[in-house]
Amino acid sequence: MATENSSPPAPKPSLSSAVKVRKTPVKAGPLPEVPEVKVITPMGWMHTARFLTTAAELFHLPALDVPEIAFVGRSNAGKSTCINTLTQQKQLAFASKKPGRTQHINLFSLGKQGVTDAVLADLPGYGYAAVPKQDKLRWQKVMANYLVTRENLKGIVLLCDPRLGMTELDEVLLEVIRPRVEEGLNFLVLLTKSDKLTRSEGAKALSIAKLQAGGGQAKLFSALKKQGVEDLAQLMWDWTHEAEPDGTHD
Repeated sequence: MATENSSPPAPKPSLSSAVKVRKTPVKAGPLPEVPEVKVITPMGWMHTARFLTTAAELFHLPALDVPEIAFVGRSNAGKSTCINTLTQQKQLAFASKKPGRTQHINLFSLGKQGVTDAVLADLPGYGYAAVPKQDKLRWQKVMANYLVTRENLKGIVLLCDPRLGMTELDEVLLEVIRPRVEEGLNFLVLLTKSDKLTRSEGAKALSIAKLQAGGGQAKLFSALKKQGVEDLAQLMWDWTHEAEPDGTHD
């Protein structure tokens, strides 16, 4: 039993009194540097296009193991202008003042830092009246053989002026490539000079082109108004960079 002269119990030591607090601030060290990851966009990738080679005959073309996309169409369909606009280079594809005079297959490589991961093939325009008939027949044969036999061909872009519609030669080309398209070859009907059309005319032309594409795609394009440029670049990227099982790209 406690008495009147008993001392009160001693207070229990607190955590603050038991631990000496260091008041000097601790300087944090520098954070580790995170390497910058440069993500190339389809438009940026197209800008890497550079001349690879030219060939007057199929056997002059190099055998390549990278995806190749061919651009074909009538001589006045705006093919060279389309390629130059798509790659953001004014003089990559030769635009002759005399359509149909360029009688070579021109290849352009794509890929950053000098590494080629895809190729664009600019095929000679066809159907121009000033070209001698024998030259027309010869190039029709060369183009048909190219489109049927080129092993690394991944896709075909057929350029067409929607104000003129599909011509007889366009229909012949469609018949030539139809078996490969049915087997899975990518195919696009690109309606150039769409700035010349009203909205309703563009919609009608696009609807007709989708039917004529026979399993392929159809898009409107204008080099003047830059309509469809980014969509076309994205499509070219998708065609040449197949998705991995987890949804990523190479």
